[in-house]
Formats: sequence, C-alpha cells, structure tokens
Amino acid sequence: MFDGQMGLSYNDYVCLCPLANIRHRKEFYMMKSMTGFGRAELVDEEKKITVEMKSVNHRYLDINMRMPKKLSFFEAAIRNLLKEYIQRGKVDLFITYEDYTQTRVSVKYNREIARQYLTYIQEMGSEFGLDTEITAASLSKYPEVFTMEEQAPDEKELWTALEEVIRRAAGQFVESRTQEGVHLRQDILDKLAAMEKKVDLVEQRSPEILREYREKLEGKVKELLADSQIEESRIAAEVILFADKICTDEETVRLKSHIHRMEEVFHEKEGIGRKLDFIAQEMNREANTILSKANDLETSNLAIDLKTEIEKVREQIQNIE
Repeated sequence: MFDGQMGLSYNDYVCLCPLANIRHRKEFYMMKSMTGFGRAELVDEEKKITVEMKSVNHRYLDINMRMPKKLSFFEAAIRNLLKEYIQRGKVDLFITYEDYTQTRVSVKYNREIARQYLTYIQEMGSEFGLDTEITAASLSKYPEVFTMEEQAPDEKELWTALEEVIRRAAGQFVESRTQEGVHLRQDILDKLAAMEKKVDLVEQRSPEILREYREKLEGKVKELLADSQIEESRIAAEVILFADKICTDEETVRLKSHIHRMEEVFHEKEGIGRKLDFIAQEMNREANTILSKANDLETSNLAIDLKTEIEKVREQIQNIE
C-alpha cells in the first residue's frame, strides 16, 4: 500500500519507523491528512469542465460547492459522490462549465401571439378604415413573435462528463491527503518513541528518589538524636509513606499502554483521528498526575516534557481524517 507515487514500500516504512519495526510487523492502513488539493479538467469540442477541490481541518464533513446555476441540479449527486472519497474535513469544491456550441439555442415561433397581433391589426383597420396590408416579414418583427430559447443540455450526458471530472479531481485530492498522512504518521510515531523514553526515565528515577529521601531522612534524624540509636522501623515507615505519596507506577503503566494503543490504531481502517484524539486526552491526564505527584525537579521536568510532546501529538492528530 506504500508503492506507486508514494515512493515508499511497507518494508521501507517499517525500517524508518522506530516503533513499528519492533512491535507491529503488519500492514498499516493508509491514514489520510485532512489537508488536500485536487484538480481535473475535461475539454472537448462542445464544452470545458474544470473541477478544483481543497480542504482543511474540520470535526465533521462540511462540503461547500460553487458552480454554475445550470449544474445545481446535480448538487445532491455530487455530495453523495464525494462521500465515497472523504470522511472528514471542510471541503471547498469549485466547478466551472463553458459551453462552446451554439446548438443549445433555438428560435421559437409563438403562433398564438402572432395570431393575436394580426387579429387586432385587422380590427384596427376595420374600425378606422385603414389599409391592413400585412406581410409575414412585417408581422415577424413584432415583439415575442419570435424568441431565442436556450435548450437544456442532455442531463445524462452532462452528468457522465461531470462525474468523470469530479472523480479524477477527488482521486488526486485523496492521493495528496494520503501522502501527507504518511508524513503525519511518521511524525507521531517518532514523538511516541520519544515519549516512551521519557516514561522509562520517570520509572528509573523513582527508586532513586526514595533512596535520596531515605538518606536525607536518616541524616536529619542522626543530627537531631546525636548518638542515640535510630529506630530503623520508624525510618522505613516514613519512607513507605513518602513512596506511596509520590508513586507514579500506575500512571507510567497506563501511559505506556496508551502509547502502544496509539500504535495499534494506525492499523485500523477508519475513525483513526477521533480514536487518537481520545487516547491523547487520556495520556495528558496521566502526565498531569505525574507532574502533581512529582517531588523531584528531574521528574517534574520529565512530566513537563511529556505534556509538551503530548500536546504536539494532539496538534498533529487534528490533521488526521
């Protein structure tokens, strides 16, 4: 799924990805960004149709269309067509249509209007004793006897052409989103790898904090009691209370679980953006708890770094379809 214009095979991608290559040697689904652009054009002897579409982030699918009035009949069909390609994002669709033929215009003879003109002219001539010599040429010059009428194009033929152009533009649009999605995934996985290293450091620091606290506590007690014997049980009890207060084992375990769950979501077919956003919220909650429990500058800095990385991940997640 990573070949073609993407320039990356799955094996290439796994080699680049620090997390995927060790835990999940299975295929990623093509995650898409919500930012994309597509353009296609159809030109023949009779017409020119141009379709452009672009999108930015949006919680839901929001399609705004600008097109000639004569194409507005197809609005519902166009929306249904685009839903085959897009799940989320604010999409702007621009369609232009130029008709190169003159065959769309015809002359209409309004027989009843001509008859009424002739009837009234004859009545006027009879009433006022006037000459009523009227030729067909003179009668044809009266208003509305002949009118120019634009013929509606064949709807089926027009839709066939329009659908082709929209599908080509949508295909290019999806491709641009997919390419951006590969870069987004790589960036998020890199950040997850960095986060996991920081969680490891928090775990490694925890016993060091207890050892330093015990040493500090013993030093203070010795200073206060001078040569008196120190009750080891009292020291141990104080250390246990302190350890319980600063313990972040549950938070670090859950953080790692969330990190691994994020990796797994990349293998799912749909709803990736929403799921990742929810997980990121849970990760932020755990990082906040670690920060609140931190009684050590190094751990506090690690927790702040974690929150910073999580926020960066959430910003990138907002770009995922």
